[in-house]
Amino acid sequence: MKTVWFEDILSLAPPVLFLLGAYFARRPPDRSYPYGYYRLVSTAYLGAAVALLGMGGFLAADAAMKLLSGEHPSTGGVEMFGSVVWLGWLMLPPLLWSAVPAVFLGRVKLKLADNLHDKVLLADAQMNRADWMTAVAGMAGILGIAFGCWWADSAAGALISLDIVRDGVKHVRAAAQDLVNRRPQRLTELDLDPIPEKLTEQLKALDWVGDAVVWVREDGNFSSGTRLWRRAPNATSRGGSRMRAASPATATGGCGS
Repeated sequence: MKTVWFEDILSLAPPVLFLLGAYFARRPPDRSYPYGYYRLVSTAYLGAAVALLGMGGFLAADAAMKLLSGEHPSTGGVEMFGSVVWLGWLMLPPLLWSAVPAVFLGRVKLKLADNLHDKVLLADAQMNRADWMTAVAGMAGILGIAFGCWWADSAAGALISLDIVRDGVKHVRAAAQDLVNRRPQRLTELDLDPIPEKLTEQLKALDWVGDAVVWVREDGNFSSGTRLWRRAPNATSRGGSRMRAASPATATGGCGS
């Protein structure tokens, strides 16, 4: 239960970072930040990803130490209505109550994150997933203790922590790559978005363009890039004879203009 409490405290980081990032990213450009503050979203995503990884790491370390030390969790009882009730049974309803909302909130946030192309909200959805998985692990551990398996709580926590650590590593890597201008990714799968190739094909389809290439990078909730093109040999009105760069093309949510 101590582990669940710590996880609940740590799970506040992604939604707080999402709200702060969404608020400050809307600030207009100024003298110090002529390009605006919209890349704060990438910084917030890195913070949320680190929180997710930290939670998984804490769960894994806590479970490993308990298993290695052979710690037997002690759970007392409380007198209710003239009878002594084991505290483990009283812990199950609150854990179930905390798990059910996290399941639905995580699913809703995942859809919104995909529609908004918001990776901070995606990390928050993953944290909700970690919430209900931790609650399920807690319930499994309590039931294991009830049947005499002292190691059940730690074993369940260790198995679930591995999945959370895997998600944390994946999102920390993606957040760090966003900060060094990596090409856009599709949100839910975190694999390469085909938008640069699609924009290049659209540009090459113009009759006055002989050759072209489009470079696109992540910029917070947006994607921005540069298009290079060469005039077709039979073109007479546009372009030039050399490869030239046009003004940056900006895309929102993975769709270019």
